Amino acid sequence: MKKTNLNTLIILILTLFSSTLNAQNGEVIIEQPKAIDQLLEYKKDIKTVAVYKIQVFNSSDSFKAESVKAEFKTKYGEWPVSMEFNTPNYKIWVGNFRDRLEADRALLRIKQNYMNAFIFQPKKD
Repeated sequence: MKKTNLNTLIILILTLFSSTLNAQNGEVIIEQPKAIDQLLEYKKDIKTVAVYKIQVFNSSDSFKAESVKAEFKTKYGEWPVSMEFNTPNYKIWVGNFRDRLEADRALLRIKQNYMNAFIFQPKKD
């Protein structure tokens, strides 16, 4: 009789543990307003984080720099383009890349049309 009670107790304990060990699969969906993405872009633009840029042009000819800037905007519209003046040269800088990998991927595309392009980190003001 003791053996039967012991066997019953063991079976009961095993069934309780086996039922609680079943894993559950779940899915998390994060919904955020588009304004958050815009704020992140704004944050990159105001130089609050370290960013990488790509220089595609460097010359003392301002008219040529303007034409390269306009040409770049038509070919690659997804990145911001700016013209910087560092005496005596005008430089065309592209993008606000968060990390080096993102900048390297963009550079591969840009080098198809601008062979002298290179990646750099601008000095903070």
